[in-house]
Amino acid sequence: MNTSLLPRGPVDGDIFAHIAESLYTTGYCILSDVFPVAYLQGLFIDIKNTDSRQFHYAGIGREQGFQLNQFVRRDRICWLEQDHGRADFYFEWMEKLRLYVNRRLFLGLFDYECHYAHYPEGAFYKKHYDSFQGSSNRRLTTILYLNPDWQPGDGGQLLMYAKDGETVLETVQPTFGTLVIFLSEEFPHEVVTAKRSRYSLTGWFRINNNSGVTLDPGA
Repeated sequence: MNTSLLPRGPVDGDIFAHIAESLYTTGYCILSDVFPVAYLQGLFIDIKNTDSRQFHYAGIGREQGFQLNQFVRRDRICWLEQDHGRADFYFEWMEKLRLYVNRRLFLGLFDYECHYAHYPEGAFYKKHYDSFQGSSNRRLTTILYLNPDWQPGDGGQLLMYAKDGETVLETVQPTFGTLVIFLSEEFPHEVVTAKRSRYSLTGWFRINNNSGVTLDPGA
């Protein structure tokens, strides 16, 4: 799917209705032009200016099984707090989305966590789920791409698969301002090798089931 051809996203309550309808019918939603360009540029400047020492290699697994495995993934992440300057508006927007989706779809979303993700040149993330059915408290994944002037030849595409793990449903270019939202338990996905630095703001809405999951997947 050529995300550059997507229509401009609705605004305010209308976009939340569109997202909820898409989640109900297909389980995912891909939008462009949801946030003002000036705001996206501010986020891009912020991620570029973040001290590299705040980024660490992301891992896989949970609890005692947590490990770093660069054969599976090579991205680096920096977790954000609710009061992280430039991201304040983003957290507020996600809170409005949480409340709306809970009213419409009864997903029981409890809170939201997110991080900056940086895929250096040559980085990738092999096919994976963001959570495992029945054992994770991550219910809804969000990815906002922050890559000005991204070209198809730059790689780094997000491949979303059907439940069979073989059929590609969507090939998403990580273009500036593209927002992807999907049910975390439903869609295996992977990140194709990036041929230049690739940035995103990646997060998850969680439910409160006290499962002790410590996954930190980042697309």
